[in-house]
Order: sequence, then structure tokens, then C-alpha cells
Amino acid sequence: MTLRLHDTLSRKVRVFRPRTEGQVSIYVCGPTVQSEPHVGHMRSAIAFDLLRRWLTETGYDVLFARNVTDIEDKILHSAGHEGIPWWALAERNTRAFNLSYDALGVLPPTVEPRATGHIPEMVGLIARLVASGAAYVSDGAAGGGGGVYFDVRALPSYGRLSGQRPDALLATEDGGGKRDPLDFALWKPAKPGEPAWQTPWGPGRPGWHVECSAMATHYLGSSFDIHGGGLDLIFPHHENELAQSTAAGDGFARYWLHHGLVNVGSEKMSKSLGNSLLVSAVLERNRPQVLRYLLGAAHYRSGLTWSDDALADAESAYGRLETFVRNATDVLGDAVAGDLPVAGSEAGKAAWDDFATAMDDDLAVPRALGALHSAVRAGNAALDADAGDLAAWLGVVRRMLVVLGLDPVTQWHSSDAALRPVVDALVAVALQARQDARARADFASADAIRASLAAAGLVVEDTASGPRWRLAGR
Repeated sequence: MTLRLHDTLSRKVRVFRPRTEGQVSIYVCGPTVQSEPHVGHMRSAIAFDLLRRWLTETGYDVLFARNVTDIEDKILHSAGHEGIPWWALAERNTRAFNLSYDALGVLPPTVEPRATGHIPEMVGLIARLVASGAAYVSDGAAGGGGGVYFDVRALPSYGRLSGQRPDALLATEDGGGKRDPLDFALWKPAKPGEPAWQTPWGPGRPGWHVECSAMATHYLGSSFDIHGGGLDLIFPHHENELAQSTAAGDGFARYWLHHGLVNVGSEKMSKSLGNSLLVSAVLERNRPQVLRYLLGAAHYRSGLTWSDDALADAESAYGRLETFVRNATDVLGDAVAGDLPVAGSEAGKAAWDDFATAMDDDLAVPRALGALHSAVRAGNAALDADAGDLAAWLGVVRRMLVVLGLDPVTQWHSSDAALRPVVDALVAVALQARQDARARADFASADAIRASLAAAGLVVEDTASGPRWRLAGR
């Protein structure tokens, strides 16, 4: 099996071959922290978390960089609106993002650089571009110092990532002193009341695009494996990153991956459109595993339409997976089920092969989920028949769930484990009383016991091997 990924630059699915055997370097454009995260931000986080988990599962050592843009026009605007320092707003929202990542089981990056911590690298990159003639210093900008702009028409290959032609483009940003409306800012001259850093071109702050180029190459080298982000970043952000890095002589990213967006109706979810759903608000009503399931279930390159029905379907689907894992773990015992490899029946191995084939095909998660749910159905049949290959089915299911970031065993609270023997003993007494009532045909009492357990949040399931219980919603 060989991993294949859709490369935006070549516009085709390519066999993935890393620069260094056994190692993969990834740079993902992280958030601009002008506000709390909405669920659209988490679509990006989960898409690349799935890629990273699959690469790790297949034996790669992954160096994963995800930046934080903590200085940008939107941050300054939001901070001014709230009447707080820009750095305080950026720090508060960065923490909110990290809390959401943790809640949804997104692995922490190997490195998480902040733009404000890498001004020297940005200044160095800009200086190289000015020296090469690909950028110029303007003397017509406000603030007393000159801005520095990238000369778009100096790079014949500009537009190759997005498929845009310079002659067909409109200006991407305003700014005094530009030679051409298409040129974009590398360094913005200082304005009264705004943060500024000293440079050879006067005080100011970096442009958005140069931040990512400088941070990516600082941590991953002048050429690295994968650059990722949302479809909305292809132009102008990623196009401009590629342009300035190419002009500076860097090989930059060998593969460009872009994920689809979360839509509300016919529009993408965004704060500027006023249709965003904050992660914190969604998690007040839904378990994080369910939100992760929903955001990861569609193919990463496709759009995802948000709806209450889709969320309910995700709750039902994840519930079936979790219920099997809990019931199988109850039968096998925590010690046996805690760390199971893929082993046992040929059917279990075939199920894993189906899952792996799907993941290798440009992370085809919908097909991978099909293999997972098929394995759960087979596991439930083994559970009902008290078959000896239950451990093998639990092993293959949990291995798939680990790749998807959805393994219930690692997500159940430790307090659950401590209380489980006590609850088991108490519920066993109630279930035995229910069985005794049924044996003497006192069905009213048996139903009353079951209703009392349900009121306490316990679901009783009658199986061929006797009654089993689980917590409602799990």
C-alpha cells in the first residue's frame, strides 16, 4: 500500500514520497487569533490531525508545525473594539484555541511558532527579496518609514498555485506607495498607536504572507514535504507564500494540501459573515467526540454543510462504535482489552486492509468509516455469539479508532475507571433482582427495575449471554 495525496499545485493525486526516508515535515497555517475558535477552524485542525495520525501509524516520524498569527489587522481591530491591548486579546484567544484542540483530541504540534516571536526571520527573508530585486522599498507610505512590497510581475510563475493570471486579478490589499495594485506588503510602515518593530526600512510590522514563509522555512528548512490549509487560503495567502519563497530561492513545499470548508447553507462559516458557531457553545450541548466524528467524517477536500440533523447522525454513529468497545471491554476485562494489537482472524486482518487502503487513497475517510462500521458489526456478532475472536475484532476496531482520534478507551475519564467496580457491583444486584422477577413472571417489577436504572442514566441490553449495561449516550 502506498499513500497518495491530492496536490493542489499539480492538480492531481500524487504518490507521496517524502524528502527524507521515514520522515515527514508538515507546515499548517494555524489561526489568526482575533476571536474564539468556531467549528470551521476545527475542520482544519482535524483534517491535518488525521493526516498526521495516519503517517505516524504507517511508520513515519512526523515533524508538525502549526503557527499562530498573533499580529494582524483583524487582531488590532478587535482589540481596539474591546479596549484591551492587542497582545492580551491574542493570548486569550490562543488559549481558547488550544482548549478546543485538546477537547477534540487534536494532537499538539511538534512546534507552534507565533508570528511575533519570529520578526528577525521575517526581516531576513525580506532583505533577501529586496537584494534580489523581487521586492522594493516604498517611500510614499504614511508613518515616516517606507513599506516593503513584493513585485508580483517580477515573478513569471505567479499564479501557478491558484491558477490565476496576474492580468485578470484585482488588487488584493490597499497600501500607499505600491508600484502596481497587485503587489502585496511584506513589511507595513508603522502607524500611530500600532505595535512596531525596528528594521532597516524603518519601524513597522510584518505582512501576513511573509510570516508563514519565514516560520515554515525556519523550522522545516528551505524545502519541506507538505504545506496545508483551507481552500480559502489558496489565494492570496498561499499563492503569495509560494511566490516570495520561490523568489528567495527556497524550494518550499513539495505537496500542497487544502481542505474543504464548513458551510452554513450556501455560505462558508466565518466570523465576518456572522454565521459562525463557537466551539465552546457547541460543546455545551454535544460531546467533543461527536463533534470530531462529524468534522472528520466527510472527505477532507469536500465541503461540509452544518446542520442539527448531521450532528444527530454523528451522535448515533459514534454511539454504535463506543457501545461495542465498552461491551467488548466488559466481556474481555480491562486488562485484556487495554492494549490489543491487530491479530487473530483473517476477517479482522481483511477489515484493517480495507481501512488502510481507504486511508492511503488521499485519506478517504468515508470509505475508512465504512470498513470500521463493518468491523463493529462483525464484532457485535462475535459478542452475541460469545465467539473466541472477539478480542481480535476489538483490537482491529480500536486500532482504526486510534487513527481517527476516536478511541473511547483513551477518552473515558480516569474517574470512570475508579468507580466502575463499585457501579458494576451495585448494578449487578439490580440486574439479578430483575432476572429473579422475570423468572417468577413478575414482569411489572422487572420493568420497574429497568426503568429505575434508565432514570439513573443506565441502559440495559438483553443479550443471548445475559443482560449488559452501559451509560446512556455511550
